[in-house]
Amino acid sequence: EVQLVESGGGSGQAGGSLRLSCVASGFTFDDYAIAWFRQAPGKEREGVACIQNSDGVAYYAGSVKGRFTISSDNAKNTVNLQLNSLNPEDTAVYYCAAGTHMYLSSWYWPVEWSYWGQGTQVTVSS
Repeated sequence: EVQLVESGGGSGQAGGSLRLSCVASGFTFDDYAIAWFRQAPGKEREGVACIQNSDGVAYYAGSVKGRFTISSDNAKNTVNLQLNSLNPEDTAVYYCAAGTHMYLSSWYWPVEWSYWGQGTQVTVSS
């Protein structure tokens, strides 16, 4: 059974850092892409970053480019998201998603992804 387990969420201050992890199981990790989405109260779910596990090619939303870094550890079936230079607008529930045989040019559409984690809360105070 496919499972995505997220960890690392919590509270931080503006300008600080957090590191999120997504541990995957139940599928061939190298054949999949992994993405991070986030959803703030009253807003739609939006793509943050994604990575193709086979070669490490990554994509970022403009709002986080230069601040967040996505990386994959294929030996551990884990994708990490390093959040630096946090601001209050980063406050949201962050979700991990997985998919394969995708057109990654449209990675930012939630409907394109097959599997989802439970989400982890990130709260940033000013």
